[in-house]
Order: sequence, then C-alpha cells, then structure tokens
Amino acid sequence: ELLATLRAAVWASSGIVLVLTALLVLLAGVPFGYFLAIVVGLVAGNVIAYFTEYYTAYTQKPTRSIADAAETGPATIIIQGMAVGMNSTAAPVLTVAIAILLAIWFGIQADPAAGITAGLYAVALAGVGMLSTLGVTLATDAYGPVADNAGGIAEMSHLPPEVRQRIDALDSLGNTTAATGKGFAIGSAVLTALALIGAYMQSAGMEVLDVLQPTVLPGILIGAMLPFLFSALTMTAVGKAAKEIVLEVRRQFREIPGLMEGTGKPDYATCVDISTRSALREMILPGVLAVLSPLLIGFILGKDALAGMLIGATAAGFLLAVMMANAGGAWDNAKKWIETGEMGGKGSAAHKAAVVGDTVGDPFKDTSGPSLNILIKLISIASLVFASAFGSG
Repeated sequence: ELLATLRAAVWASSGIVLVLTALLVLLAGVPFGYFLAIVVGLVAGNVIAYFTEYYTAYTQKPTRSIADAAETGPATIIIQGMAVGMNSTAAPVLTVAIAILLAIWFGIQADPAAGITAGLYAVALAGVGMLSTLGVTLATDAYGPVADNAGGIAEMSHLPPEVRQRIDALDSLGNTTAATGKGFAIGSAVLTALALIGAYMQSAGMEVLDVLQPTVLPGILIGAMLPFLFSALTMTAVGKAAKEIVLEVRRQFREIPGLMEGTGKPDYATCVDISTRSALREMILPGVLAVLSPLLIGFILGKDALAGMLIGATAAGFLLAVMMANAGGAWDNAKKWIETGEMGGKGSAAHKAAVVGDTVGDPFKDTSGPSLNILIKLISIASLVFASAFGSG
C-alpha cells in the first residue's frame, strides 16, 4: 500500500527523534518532564495524522460516503463533504486538548518552583515535538501537488490511459498526505499560539485573565470572527483569479487560430502572469488584517480584550482550518474514487457532481485552510511584540 510506505517514513522519523532527544536530555541534564512534553507533542502529531488519513483517504468510509452522495447531485455532495469536514474536527481537537493538559502537567512536575510558566514552556516544547518530523511531513505534503501536476502533464500530453490511472492513484495519496501535513501544521500552531499567549500576558503584566471584565468577551468574539473573515477574503481572491483566467482562456480560444483543433499554441505566459499578479494583489488585505487587528484591539479596547481575541482566534482558527483541509481532501478523493470506475466512472452524472465538490474543495484545502496557520501565529506574535505598549484596558 502506497500510504503505508509514507506512514512508515513518518513513524521511522518519529522513532529517530525520540532516541536523539532522549540522548540530548540525558547529556544536558534537562529535567525528564520536558522530554515527556516533547513526546506528548510527537505522539499527538501522529494521532492527528492517523485521523486525517481516515477522513480523507478514499479507501475509508467518510470519503466514500461523499462519493455515494454524488449520485443525487452536486448539492448533496457539498452537504456530505461539509459534514465530513466538520465531523473530522473532533479527534484533532481532543488530541490537542489532551496534549496541552499533559504538557502543562509534565512541565510543572519538571520545575515546580516555576509553576505555570514551566507548564507553558512545556507546551511550547510539545509544539517542537509535533514539528520535529517536519522534514518528512513537509516532503509528503509537497508530494501531493507534484503528483497532481504530473497528472495534468499526462492529460495534456495524451499519454495512454493506464499512465493516467497510475498517476490518479498517486494523486489520491497526495491529497491525503497533503491534508496530513496541514494537520501537523495547524496542531503545532495551536500549541505555539498558547505559549505565545502566555508570553504576551506576562509581557503585558497580566497574571490572570478575568473573563468577567467587560472587554474580554467582545475580544473573544472578535477573535473568533477573524478566521472566518480571513478565509472569506482568501476564498474570494481565488474566485477572482479563477474568473480572470477563465476569461483569458476563452479569449485565446476565440482569437488564436487552430487552438481548438490542437494545432495552435496557447499563450501560457499570460495565464501565469494573471495568477501571479492576482495572488500578490489579493493577499494585501488579508495580510493587513492579520497585522493590524491585534494592534487596533489592543490600543482601543486594551490588553484584556486582546488576550480574549487571541483565545478566540486560536480556537476558531484551529477548528476552521481542520474542517477546510479535511473536507477539501475528502471531496477531491471522492472524485478520484469515482474515476476508478465506481458509480459509472468518468463522464457519469455522479462524476460531474464530484467535480463540483472538488472545485469547492480546492480553495478550502489549498488556500484558506493552510493560511489560517499563518493567521494564528502572526496575530500572536504581533500582540507579543507590542504587549508593553497597550493600556490597562
């Protein structure tokens, strides 16, 4: 099994990390509790990876349920895909929650005098543990686009059908591994953000966050809204760029002689230029939103409201990112499952519905979902940098 090979690589790298980390801890005389915090993060990452595979691989029930929904049209496949994506958030959230509790406990046990500060440091170490296999997980994440582009080349080159079938199997695996890589990234982002929130509160002179303060709940609500607004902006950017490219392609078909018949040469450079310019232009507003929102909340509503905003953004961003990444991967693989010959195969009504689901899923898994990882970290870092400048709120 192709997936088993990549999974074995992740497990092997995890084993190497454990052995080397244990040696370093023994040689440096670091308290053993901190080593256990790293182990917690490493294990949590692999647990998230397992559930991501379950919800996105077309050999599993969730993705096949999306393919079954395609038999009744695009609407039902969208509904089922959203349901699978939402359902897939439970296991990662519970895993990260348990990891945070264990890491804090191990940290406090390692340095009782430091108390919660040691606990937050251990949470950061858990994030390091989750990212310790980054070399392999990043490679498997990049594997997906490579296989996808290989399929496009095979299609455009009119290679034999069996070539496309082999590449489709690899592409399906790539969708699963890409979602797995995103799971590692967003899980580590949450652990990192928690440590940064603790550092922000210390820098701002806050020992505790009183939720009864009048500005805290508004801050939490604003923070929870940010990932949705950010995702809306990035998805809209995808739609705008796609429309420009579609119009350009139609223009080329109208104006370039022989293009429809395959004898003319398309103008690829113009399409690439449209995509690049649109990507740079449309990311200005989301970038400004991520940097300015913590500053505005901090200066206008105060440091308590900003702490609430960080909590709300981290929680909502985590859930939304996992849902989008897994739903997108499952939609794509549901289409791949139908293309293997199930439910009429390519060209069937079910396949046409699955193409609609895949089209919706692409900005979910390739744009908005992964970008939330950056949003969570960026607003936390911006808050920490300017913590001493905010008023008492």
